[in-house]
Amino acid sequence: MNALRWLLRAAFFFLIFALALNNTAPVVVHGLFGTRWEGPLALVLLIVLLLGVLLGMAVMAPMWWRARRLARRETVAPSPSPATSASLEGRRSETDWPDAV
Repeated sequence: MNALRWLLRAAFFFLIFALALNNTAPVVVHGLFGTRWEGPLALVLLIVLLLGVLLGMAVMAPMWWRARRLARRETVAPSPSPATSASLEGRRSETDWPDAV
């Protein structure tokens, strides 16, 4: 099973490599203020892919940090004592609706 997985990975790599070799035509990227850059199509696509991944990670980073902070708080916070939970049992919360049917 492990050999099959490596064989599929190698086939995928060689497929992508062959596509990159076939797409070596020069492409002009026009930037701001009249700047331009010329490079092979495969390289331009790779750079755009990497920039997209980095931008996505930068946008997701605050959410990841917040989730980690909340998970750390939950593991550090002490569990409620039996006396506290017994006193809370008698109270009704806003989500305790009686069955209307």
